[in-house]
Amino acid sequence: MLLKLGGHCSFQDFSEESCHGPGSDEMVQEENEFTNRPDNTAFTQQRLPAWQPILSAGIVIPGFVLIGLAFIGVGVALFVTSRSIQVLERDYTGDESGTPCASCANSNVQNSFGFCFPQSQGPVFFYYGLSNYFQNYRRYGTSKDDNQLYGVLKYFTSPSDNCAPYAYNSNNQPIVPCGSIANSMFNDTFKLYQTVNGTRQEVSLDGKGIAWWTDYNIKYRNPTNNPLKDAFNGSNSGLFYRNFLINPIYWSKPAYELDTSDPSNNGFVNQDFLVWMRRAALPDFRKLYRRISQDKYPDGLPAGNYSLEITYNYRVYRFSGKKKVVFSNVSWMGGKNEFLGIAYLVVGSMCVFMSIVMLIVYAKFKFPDEE
Repeated sequence: MLLKLGGHCSFQDFSEESCHGPGSDEMVQEENEFTNRPDNTAFTQQRLPAWQPILSAGIVIPGFVLIGLAFIGVGVALFVTSRSIQVLERDYTGDESGTPCASCANSNVQNSFGFCFPQSQGPVFFYYGLSNYFQNYRRYGTSKDDNQLYGVLKYFTSPSDNCAPYAYNSNNQPIVPCGSIANSMFNDTFKLYQTVNGTRQEVSLDGKGIAWWTDYNIKYRNPTNNPLKDAFNGSNSGLFYRNFLINPIYWSKPAYELDTSDPSNNGFVNQDFLVWMRRAALPDFRKLYRRISQDKYPDGLPAGNYSLEITYNYRVYRFSGKKKVVFSNVSWMGGKNEFLGIAYLVVGSMCVFMSIVMLIVYAKFKFPDEE
């Protein structure tokens, strides 16, 4: 029995559809709209005050002048600071007769050459430089095994295919670390001497902390084996090495013996190895080799005669490259870089020039109209 009262039905009606009177759907929809309505605030209702500048000649021209003067001021500061940085470069490729390292044509040869160094301002950094070397080549850059370099032991015996052709040697023995980057690691060594009253005194070189902190704390890790050599010969590693691991083809010693004087500076966290593994963007680059120890030389190197003893191991003839050593101090802006200051000067000069052009155009075409 169905009893309808107005827009509603009685409880005697068991039909769900008949229990909705006219207008009930509209009421539900209206309630949902009120529920989803945002707060009545200036932010949610988009009533915040706004201001838009009117770009007139009286605003644009002075703005260009101020921006140009600011850029010129910064450019002058950068350029003057860069010019004050002392840089001493010496090419030691030795591919031409008469050069200081002409006798270094053969590998594993020690040679030295002297130079005069002026009084340095502040700490001195020692770099090696290479030219015509394309570390940014894609196949070269991907030729490594990140899992292996993170210290995961199972990848020691099964290197990534990206490392080919430097994943295994001719006897099918796995290479650790594998890949072209590690295989081509720079391995020339240097010793710096100062001549005082006819006697050579070795200058202390500091190799700690020359790599990026994120590299030797996060990106690269050694296996947890102790001693480290056990990870490379299978002892106490839980793995049975069917084929002994070998070091890269062009390495003279394994990764766990890169620094015999400091056991913590071996393996994949060796500072020189990390510096080399961070690829350069341009074909002519330099990488940090050492810092002059600030314990003995807190104010930088004193002026005097110096000699650099080089163990010539790294050949560059195959790719027509050049090698050099660089001694340089730094400033608040880093190393010597005149390009940055020149770029600021050029941009600032262009802004001032454009403001002058706009002023001439405005004076010629707008002033008569305003009269």
